[in-house]
Amino acid sequence: MSDQPSAADEIMDGVYRALRAHGFADVTMQDIADECSKSKSLLHYHYDTKEDLLVAFLDHVITDSEARIDAHADDPPTERLAQFVGWFVFEADAVDREAFHIALLELRTQGPFNERIRDQLARSDRLLRGTVADILEAGIEQGVFRDVDVEETAALLVATLDGARTRQITLSEGTGGTPDDGETATEGVGQTYTRTVAEATLDRIIGPLLADGVELPSLTEGIEEMAPEGEYE
Repeated sequence: MSDQPSAADEIMDGVYRALRAHGFADVTMQDIADECSKSKSLLHYHYDTKEDLLVAFLDHVITDSEARIDAHADDPPTERLAQFVGWFVFEADAVDREAFHIALLELRTQGPFNERIRDQLARSDRLLRGTVADILEAGIEQGVFRDVDVEETAALLVATLDGARTRQITLSEGTGGTPDDGETATEGVGQTYTRTVAEATLDRIIGPLLADGVELPSLTEGIEEMAPEGEYE
């Protein structure tokens, strides 16, 4: 079986690089064609419009996220929860990752006006909240988490982490750093906002969920476990 990427995968990789370089508002079909070394006519053969291609890309990214989550489905619940929290952390040198998520944030703003994009965003939200709910249910069953409302707690975690990511990419100076608004001394020198919120989430939300005698999971290990092997993150 060939390890060579399919034409569809090459196109999706081209969309990723083009969005990272140009952003959602400015990216064109020609930009995408240039990034994946395909002709613009070939892109139009598979996708009638830029919207068709971007909707397909959202589907591709979410499917990739599902696979990454599934790959850790057998890990202990406390480790899986630390991995989920760590997934949202942008370190200071993650410039390319930040540029990509800025483009995705632009794309998300189209949700209220575009049903196809909104459907993909809703799917992503279900994946995130469902993943946390599944982890909590498994942990409660195994006796490592206290009995809590899993749906409510999942919604809280996702809103906290997604909000931190959005705040960092919209208020930082484009380098993945801490928002330049006079943050307090609770943030370490050079520490990003998402890292600060992730640490607080472990201490103040996940810590109280743990059953007696269960240790708080390692955020650093969680970040390392969810480090992307491919391009999408």
